[in-house]
Amino acid sequence: MASENSPLLAYRLLGEEGAAFPARKLSTFLGVVVPTVLSMFSIVVFLRIGFVVGHAGLLQALAMLLVAYFILALTVLSVCAIATNGAVRGGGAYCILQQMDGDATKSSGLQVLPQGYGWNLLYGSLLLGLVGGVCTLGAGLYARASFLTFLLVSGSLASVLVSFVAVGPRNIPITPRHGTNGSSLPPRFGHFTGFNSSTLKDNLGAGYAQDYTTGTMMTFASVFAVLFNGCTGIMAGANMSGELKDPSRAIPLGTIIAVVYTFFIYILLFFLSSFTCDRTLLQEDYGFFRAISLWPPLVLIGIYATAISASMSSLIGASRILQALAQDDLFGVILAPAKLVSRGGNPWGAVLYSWGLVQLVLLAGKLNTLAAVVTVFYLVAYAAVDLSCLSLEWASAPNFRPTFNLFSWHTCLLGVASCLLMMFLISPGAAGGSLLLMGLLSALLTARGGPSSWGYVSQALLFHQVRKYLLRLDVRKEHVKFWRPQLLLLVGNPRGALPLLRLANQLKKGGLYVLGHVTLGDLDSLPSDPVQPQYGAWLSLVDRAQVKAFVDLTLSPSVRQGAQHLLRISGLGGMKPNTLVLGFYDDSPPQDHFLTDPAFSEPEDGTWEGGSPSLSTLFPPPRAPGSPRALSPQDYVATVADALKMNKNVVLARACGALPPERLSRGSGSPSQIHHVDVWPLNLLRPRGGPGYVDVCGLFLLQMATILGMVPAWHSARLRIFLCLGPQEAPGAAEGRLRALLSQLRIRAEVREVVWGEGTSDREQEEEVEGDFVNGGQGEAEAESLAASANALVRAQQGQGNGGGPGGPEGGEGKEGSTTALTFLYLPRPPADPSRYPRYLALLETLSRDLGPTLLAHGVTPVTCTDL
Repeated sequence: MASENSPLLAYRLLGEEGAAFPARKLSTFLGVVVPTVLSMFSIVVFLRIGFVVGHAGLLQALAMLLVAYFILALTVLSVCAIATNGAVRGGGAYCILQQMDGDATKSSGLQVLPQGYGWNLLYGSLLLGLVGGVCTLGAGLYARASFLTFLLVSGSLASVLVSFVAVGPRNIPITPRHGTNGSSLPPRFGHFTGFNSSTLKDNLGAGYAQDYTTGTMMTFASVFAVLFNGCTGIMAGANMSGELKDPSRAIPLGTIIAVVYTFFIYILLFFLSSFTCDRTLLQEDYGFFRAISLWPPLVLIGIYATAISASMSSLIGASRILQALAQDDLFGVILAPAKLVSRGGNPWGAVLYSWGLVQLVLLAGKLNTLAAVVTVFYLVAYAAVDLSCLSLEWASAPNFRPTFNLFSWHTCLLGVASCLLMMFLISPGAAGGSLLLMGLLSALLTARGGPSSWGYVSQALLFHQVRKYLLRLDVRKEHVKFWRPQLLLLVGNPRGALPLLRLANQLKKGGLYVLGHVTLGDLDSLPSDPVQPQYGAWLSLVDRAQVKAFVDLTLSPSVRQGAQHLLRISGLGGMKPNTLVLGFYDDSPPQDHFLTDPAFSEPEDGTWEGGSPSLSTLFPPPRAPGSPRALSPQDYVATVADALKMNKNVVLARACGALPPERLSRGSGSPSQIHHVDVWPLNLLRPRGGPGYVDVCGLFLLQMATILGMVPAWHSARLRIFLCLGPQEAPGAAEGRLRALLSQLRIRAEVREVVWGEGTSDREQEEEVEGDFVNGGQGEAEAESLAASANALVRAQQGQGNGGGPGGPEGGEGKEGSTTALTFLYLPRPPADPSRYPRYLALLETLSRDLGPTLLAHGVTPVTCTDL
């Protein structure tokens, strides 16, 4: 029982002790709380509090903060649910790379360094080099550096909070602006009033004005975009999942603590600013914290510390994401350098890759224009997390049972909707572009195919929905108006049945299509089931042949019993086969179509893309001529009889290998030569004449031929129906009735009358029959002669195009180059006496000999009606 090893235990041991993953070192505080707090504060906490309150007012600022944190909280719930559902590997969330905010020193009071594109590029590159060096040396050094910056930021914020209380009222000069004619405007002052109710009252309402750094008019959406861009960063802890000691506990606990802490700090700063600073100061000096601080340099230290910490958190988080993407080989050689790791498991290749991408952004300059784009990308990432959790919840998979239970599909759905709404509110263009980019990436990944070890939630969702709708597909409500063929094709060796496999795919008309195969054997005498390992090869066959089919395999002592099993148990609910399709039983040597079909051409190394072996190695060679068969003629006819007893339609396919290749393709058929589909809706072995063609079996033949004409590859083929007249029946009358029926059924076809049964007396026509062909000792000889005559009649009509003369046995071309591509013949019922099965099969062989591709069909259920 070696196959029963637990993959879960193997995975946990590899993740904890193996060399495939680095040692997990970080605690909840250092690995999640610190980087998340620093990322959510970023530079906004020092340089954008006045911007938000000054333009939006306290009430709208609080509303913005509540909306922002409401969206973040919904996503946090989803992150916590996913993180607590089993072991968490490295890489965090696959999300967008955060860019550095270049507005760190643009406020009026903080231009202490030379400005300009070159200087900004230099500052950004030096800072990025410092951050990249720390991240390259590993998560341990990053954690210590983050803790140091956390202390600096906390100390700076503490000094600001104390300054609001300790500093008395003062006037703060505003940097002079230039007028429209270039002249300097009179000096102005902002006022720090201390705690004053009048100041609070003046700051309650909104007062949107021009942003003095950009000259653009501010709105609710633009201010919210800046605020939300600063609040983002909840993934900083999740991105370090591969470095955490216990990620399933650390991620939810640390993220929630960080979100609650930053929320109250923001609210406190909003209230303190509204109580103590007039609107002029708030709107005209975004760096006013330095002007009111007890020790201004400490604010400057906090600003640069937050910039460094946010950059460091983003860079190391992005590197872990890139490493996870590279390990899954999602983008091939593009991310190959990100796979490089040190002996200790530090992904230095991914860090350098991320550093290079950020450096390219710095070279582009104008980082302020990326604010809305970055915010939209964050919202896309959050929406994706919410959507993932929503999908898992809706799929109702038993293994999705997170220990964090404070979520539901309602919160997930609301999170997705909120993120999408805010995306288009902030920047419709960026939102549309980001969704388009995500769609293109998804299409690329779908085309490439992801790792099979992922486990696709789409499969769980499909299973859930299909099960639900199958339960609603009530067989008691079936109606002939909506009948469609649901085929079970029994295949021995697909090497010789490939053309039939594709023809059956064309005949299904959106119905169920099952490939069935019977493996001979008895499970009692076998150590294990030999059928289960074969499914992979058959599913690969379905993919290569490009057919929409299910696969159903069974083990049985005989093919006949296996066919009975498949007829009874294939399908589910209202989707069960109603038609059995078999290849014809004759002495023609089987062909190996794998050798001639381009879709099955052998790769040079003997393996297909993805490392799977070629199908030629999975299926045995075709049966050699004269070798024993798995199915005897007796059992073959018995299988047909069994299907009819089970009220299944039967189709026997002969010489499908001679079908023109363009007729089996997925495209449109070539109109260079006229092809016909001939239908003989009368039992040619029982020539009674009269209107007998309108029976259930005849309508089944008409329906199947019409369905085939709906396939693009058969659009150019012309349907011909041959109406057999009795020796004493006047021409024209039966044809008129048939044309009226075809008009009611909306079937466009050419009708031809042929005289059949001229040598049969009235007494012979009324003779008792058994199995739909003439019975008795003398009757068998007459039946053989009748089958040969019927075969000659069909071949003669095959050679007649539109006015063409008779052709050869394979169906010659008429004067217009016409030929018969496929012939539908009425399949008589097998005789009731099993001893006469071989004779019945011989008659079918004579009837269909040298007719080219032929389908002998017998229908037992109504398939169409005129009342539509």
